[in-house]
Amino acid sequence: MPRYDFRCRACGATFEVNRPMIEATDPASCPDGHDDTVKLLSTVAVAGRAGATPAPAGGGGCCGGSCGCG
Repeated sequence: MPRYDFRCRACGATFEVNRPMIEATDPASCPDGHDDTVKLLSTVAVAGRAGATPAPAGGGGCCGGSCGCG
């Protein structure tokens, strides 16, 4: 289930809410009960295996440009 970060405008607390994507835009109350909150822009962390083979350089298309798409 996705996690969304919120900040309370009343007390400044930052908190997380786990909810289905269909409820992503629904308001959230802070843990102290304040309703004046704002959803924060989340960052995405991408991790790979150490020693993994890097992706080939290419034209940037769907297959790296080898089929003429990029």
